[in-house]
Amino acid sequence: MTEQTAIIAGGCFWCTEAVFNDVIGVSKVESGYIGGTTENPTYKQVCSGNTGHAEAIRVTFDDAQLSYADLLDIFFATHDPTQLNRQGNDVGTQYRSAIFPLDAVQQVEAEAAMSRNQANWPSTIVTTIEEPTTWYPAEDYHQEYWQGEGQRNPYCLAVIPPKLQKLRKSFAARVKA
Repeated sequence: MTEQTAIIAGGCFWCTEAVFNDVIGVSKVESGYIGGTTENPTYKQVCSGNTGHAEAIRVTFDDAQLSYADLLDIFFATHDPTQLNRQGNDVGTQYRSAIFPLDAVQQVEAEAAMSRNQANWPSTIVTTIEEPTTWYPAEDYHQEYWQGEGQRNPYCLAVIPPKLQKLRKSFAARVKA
């Protein structure tokens, strides 16, 4: 097993975390903040849109079971990468679609994934590829949110099940039982 790390942002981190927790080869998903200027930002600060941070997830995965390229294909299929600084009703730079490559190989793969996935979208993909700045884990109550509080949150109940359905339909061989 070769453990790898990927950092991606696709809107609300509760939603992207829920998707990637169901992917074979993923051992850990941590919600957090990246891409901004405020040190140790809080959820409230990030939600204000003034920190420059994106709500993101840091995915730990076994690249013998899941390649970075496949991870990015799942990322592009389970959120709308054509919406600038928003996902649905979540609006602001904190909800931007972004990839934070951790090395030169991931940079090349991110560029290739954008080109490869453009054919699946009627509008231009606006996902950014950004320098990975300091990663700040989100507060504890945001971790594994869908497995707990999210099951009672009307927003999550409206947004997450369709993403999980798309994952199961488009990537059935990649979904944990």
